Amino acid sequence: MEYTIGELAARFGLATHVLRHWEDVGLLSPARRVARRRVYGPAHVTRVAEILLGKEAGFNLEQLRELFSAPDLDRRREVLRDQLAQVRARIARLALAETLLEHGLRCRHQDYQSCPRFQSMVLARLDGVELAEALDHP
Repeated sequence: MEYTIGELAARFGLATHVLRHWEDVGLLSPARRVARRRVYGPAHVTRVAEILLGKEAGFNLEQLRELFSAPDLDRRREVLRDQLAQVRARIARLALAETLLEHGLRCRHQDYQSCPRFQSMVLARLDGVELAEALDHP
């Protein structure tokens, strides 16, 4: 089966300019052109799905290009490991943010800014203490 750029974009709920951009950055290329119109095949459908999955996993387009063009399995695994480390770091930061926000909402003080624990965390951050440690500040 063959698809026009509009059909391929519609299949994934994307605007056609997104596919054109992915072409510009080297992630996608039409199988051929017919009367100056892009024509895509089943492999392109798979590639669009791979790009969308990669974006959901936190990859940017440059990282995806590197992943897709990796010369061998070892390099692809290295790219995946690097991304996993970045995702885990993001998760850790988000968990700290969640703890901070929960404290602000649970605080028994009328305004979290008047809370001695919050003030202690602010002073710790002013001293260059990382958020994880500042959250543990007395």
